[in-house]
Amino acid sequence: MAYVAFQEIGAARVAVDAAITQRGASAIRPDARLSALEWQVVALARRDRIASLRAPGKLSRALGSIFGETRNPRLADPSLEALRRMAVLSWHHGYSVPSHEVRAFLAAGYTADQYELMVDSIATALSSSRRPARLATSE
Repeated sequence: MAYVAFQEIGAARVAVDAAITQRGASAIRPDARLSALEWQVVALARRDRIASLRAPGKLSRALGSIFGETRNPRLADPSLEALRRMAVLSWHHGYSVPSHEVRAFLAAGYTADQYELMVDSIATALSSSRRPARLATSE
């Protein structure tokens, strides 16, 4: 049975709204939008490790054949897989991603504005999750 963290998906949408509020709606061009499915991919990529971007090695395949297949986070749709790869890198490294990955993301049909929107929303989500919780004082 698959598990989808709907709370994280909602958190990604809140992060996008916060990024739009900070930058202003006019700062984002109309084509710099991602669909609900694309935002789900970005939210779910938060749990993926960098290792999920590499092809499984011989040892991994051998162990998988002995003990059963392991979870494969790769997506069948090439465009969504390019988005997932960029989201995984952005969750781990922010804007510091290899240029060839950015080129692959753009070649998959996404725009630079969409890339910026995604990374800004990830940065907002990370900064809000790292803030210390405010303690409620009772008087």
